[in-house]
Amino acid sequence: MCSPILLLSLPPTVRDLEVPPLFRRRFILGGYRSVGQPWQHYMLSLFQMHNETLNVWSPLLAAVVVALRFMMFTLLGGGGVLGFRLQGPEGQGLSIDVSSMPLVLYMFSALTYLSSSAAAHLLQPHSEHAHYSLFFLNNVGGAIYLYCCALALYLYCADPAWTQSMLGKIFLPAAAFLSWTSCSVSCYVKVHSRWMYTFHRKLYSLTVITVISPIAHLLAICSWTSTQVVLSLLSAYFFSCSSPECFSPGSFDVLGHSCQLFHVLLSLCMVVQQEALFRDFLWSRPALPRLFGEEHLLLACASILWVTFSCSLTALALRRRVQTRLTTEEA
Repeated sequence: MCSPILLLSLPPTVRDLEVPPLFRRRFILGGYRSVGQPWQHYMLSLFQMHNETLNVWSPLLAAVVVALRFMMFTLLGGGGVLGFRLQGPEGQGLSIDVSSMPLVLYMFSALTYLSSSAAAHLLQPHSEHAHYSLFFLNNVGGAIYLYCCALALYLYCADPAWTQSMLGKIFLPAAAFLSWTSCSVSCYVKVHSRWMYTFHRKLYSLTVITVISPIAHLLAICSWTSTQVVLSLLSAYFFSCSSPECFSPGSFDVLGHSCQLFHVLLSLCMVVQQEALFRDFLWSRPALPRLFGEEHLLLACASILWVTFSCSLTALALRRRVQTRLTTEEA
């Protein structure tokens, strides 16, 4: 824990007009940290109240919960909350086989996304280079998480009859394409076109709706699933519109603006989603090789490499363009 003396040495937050336009948010008038400070300044600001505090702490706490819960599930062989077992047809937990790979990929992507999100919101005021690089990394992590989420829901939660339908057969390619498109548009908007800001947020909402579509048929019978879907849709709503701060600019600077609500709801959604996936995994895993075949399962898991490669390549290309532009401006 930081000493009170170090925390008191941090400069107070500033108004929007005191930071460059790149670091401002629409309708957020205060609570900004000064730009261009040492890295230590922003690390210590983890314990300071500013307009990014909740954006940092919500994914950080969610990452700790998700990691500890996965360790409990793995070590206890399907252990539930507080040690109660989540029983499937075989009563087994995680094992080393191809049917467990989508769950492992989901956990890795969730922790990667939560960590990159926390780092981006905590450290981005350091410089323009840091701002672009960290949010590009966050966009890549978000795209990978969306696709791994779609993969896990498709294999563990979807109705087998739906997966064999025409819509089910194109679902994973569509989810991969939308994940890459969402990442690409997010990076492009950050660099070039602020006027595409609304389109980028609507596209993210569309991607979320596509990702949760395999479990829509479970809404009426599973409380875990209905909670997960409601949290997903609410987080997509607050991401796609600047509400409630648009109704009263300056009133929700430190607590309550849409970006914070998005991160809190998404973090809660990931915790609930993880628990639902554990239950569905235990029930669905024995039948997966028979329903899909081991080669299809391996191919589906390997497709994450394409999403990772394409998103990373796009982000690196735009980051190089940003570096060239900033270098030219500094010269």
